[in-house]
Amino acid sequence: MVRLKEKIMNKQVISEKAPEPVGSYPHAKRVGDLLFLSGVGPRKRGTSDIPGVVFDQNRNVIDYNIKEQTHSVIENIQTVLQDSGLDLKDLVDVQVFLTNMKKDFKDFNAVYAEYFSVEAGPCRTTVEVGALPTPIAVEFKAIAQFK
Repeated sequence: MVRLKEKIMNKQVISEKAPEPVGSYPHAKRVGDLLFLSGVGPRKRGTSDIPGVVFDQNRNVIDYNIKEQTHSVIENIQTVLQDSGLDLKDLVDVQVFLTNMKKDFKDFNAVYAEYFSVEAGPCRTTVEVGALPTPIAVEFKAIAQFK
């Protein structure tokens, strides 16, 4: 009986609407009452386009808009949550990875505050990283809870 319950409660989530993962992993995995989202970036489904990024002819990033990317990341998270039967209000923890904290934190934080309040939002950790797997400037890793 325990095995059947474990199979039901350990469910991979593959969204048909969220951007395809850039590796061999699901969009999220449900374990008990928690949903663990894989890293979510700003790409749009079915394309390698990254909102707010300007490339040169060799596909090197010459400029990007952290506000546009942050909106897109949160929209992508919303999509995975909705496909799982949850919403942004169900997030309990968010880890944010920025490639340039000094340049981007203020604008990132302003967009983040449009979606989450101190009183009702999830816990959050924000760190700077040297690079992300694709030419993006922000990525989120999140945990949500089923109620």
